[in-house]
Amino acid sequence: MGVRVPPALPKTVGGVAEWSIAAVLKTAKAKHLRGFESLPLRQAESDLIVDQAKQELIKLAIWTVVIGGLFAFAWWKGWLKRISIYSQETREELKKCTWPSKAELKGSTVVIIIASLLIGLMTVAADFIFTLVVSQFIMKL
Repeated sequence: MGVRVPPALPKTVGGVAEWSIAAVLKTAKAKHLRGFESLPLRQAESDLIVDQAKQELIKLAIWTVVIGGLFAFAWWKGWLKRISIYSQETREELKKCTWPSKAELKGSTVVIIIASLLIGLMTVAADFIFTLVVSQFIMKL
């Protein structure tokens, strides 16, 4: 018992080249027929991938130049210096602030939660009463 080797595919089928058959199979998205593409199609795919990579690199280079130009313009106008001065002054002012202790923070948090719940309950109650009044008014019409 030996190994069966299938016969080779013909180079042309009824005057149609092998690469055009592969192109038809490729456009039909026949994934189970993968491997029937000819070398020129694979080369075209790799050229397309290279072209897409070049386009992405060009986009990246353009954005790098744009952002670098904006950075240079901001530096030239003195905006970066002003931003650094602003951040230094903000840090100094925050050091002067008195921050609440953990106990004060917990107490304030509890007060806020309770106040929020009370306001929510009052809103629900007002909505319920308003709905009853309006429905009674509509029923009388």
